[in-house]
Amino acid sequence: MFFQKTLAGEVHLHGIGLHTGCEINTTLTPAEVDSGITFTRLDLPGQPQVLASVENLGSLPQRTSLVKGEAVVQTIEHLLSCLYVLGIQNLNVALDGPEFPGFDGSALPIFEALRKAGVVEQKKKAREVSLRQPLAITDGNSSLIALRTTGPNLTVSYTLHYNSPYLEPQYFEIEVTEENFEREIAPARTFVLEEHVPMLRSMGLGKGANTQNTLVVGREGIIGNELRYKDEFVRHKILDLIGDLYLTGCRINARLLGTKSGHQLNVRMARLILDSTAREREVEEILMEADAGLDIRKITKVIPHRYPFLMIDRVLKVEGDQRAVGVKNVSINEPYFQGHFPGQPVMPGALQIEAMAQLAGLLLLRKPENADKLAYLLSLDKVKFRKTVIPGDQMILEAETRKMRAKTAQVETRALVDGKVVAEAVITFMIVDPY
Repeated sequence: MFFQKTLAGEVHLHGIGLHTGCEINTTLTPAEVDSGITFTRLDLPGQPQVLASVENLGSLPQRTSLVKGEAVVQTIEHLLSCLYVLGIQNLNVALDGPEFPGFDGSALPIFEALRKAGVVEQKKKAREVSLRQPLAITDGNSSLIALRTTGPNLTVSYTLHYNSPYLEPQYFEIEVTEENFEREIAPARTFVLEEHVPMLRSMGLGKGANTQNTLVVGREGIIGNELRYKDEFVRHKILDLIGDLYLTGCRINARLLGTKSGHQLNVRMARLILDSTAREREVEEILMEADAGLDIRKITKVIPHRYPFLMIDRVLKVEGDQRAVGVKNVSINEPYFQGHFPGQPVMPGALQIEAMAQLAGLLLLRKPENADKLAYLLSLDKVKFRKTVIPGDQMILEAETRKMRAKTAQVETRALVDGKVVAEAVITFMIVDPY
């Protein structure tokens, strides 16, 4: 189990903002449990604060920024990357200007200062997310994919491709641990193509940048500096990605595959991770409270079916992962009645089976280890149709678990109208992870 952490003491830093060119003094101090990473602008009236979160994300180009009211803090990605790796989830960051110092363009000076001050565990479980299904974002040729993983850690694989003859494609993969980060990622510096410098200057950016804190890639190579790694550029992209993802405020257990992604795509993934885990928690809560039944709104949050293929109108009760009872109201407005014996409408037997299967699938999801999975129909046995089902009928659906294994389950199902069985089947399901 991982616990929340904060600094053991104060850290005082001084440096120049890479984009604003401002001289900045900043002090990092310990913070209470569950307080998060909070930035305070000491130079503004009232010393306003802004929490590092996706809700407070700014829209400044070429760097990650936070905005809340008058409080604006820029270029925080290197600091957040260090905090993520060290597990620091609670921290106060006070600074007397609009931008966190850039130092030598890498995260190493920040990381070393934090390590020197020390980190202490706090008496509460760390905020943590584990993906249950793949997440993907694309924007033209750029993409970012997050995959679930069995290990309690973050792994990043990144492909850099600038379509420039002066910066060859690079690939790097790393498991994000404290040791690996310090050795392989923290020293990697920010960079820019020489041809892009005039455009950035015209945008008012890079006022504090020079060849000693920014790698400038020219026609003949690096201008006025030397590489720390042959593939330093792709390593720095991973540094930024880790920091941007920490706007979730959580440890992330996942495998990230990035291709040409930048700050904009990174923070979109951070938001998507939070949205996805929020939906998963909602589904878990619905399933845990299903004993008293589920209305149609909650049903659609639990199972993937939608009109015209959603065959359950209400779940009346669920008894653990052993038995469930639901309702399907058969209306003349059902789309299949237009072509299935239209002169004497009869509900297709296959759809009666589908209704029973959907209730059975929902029942199987009640088992905690199945809450994030899908139940696919594998086989049907002992199928019988005993009476026609017509418009105006109300089918009472029953599902009872007979066998439950790790990857398969067998459920006995029935459908009744006016207390009489109209259809029955023993359905075997395959329980699989979502794509």
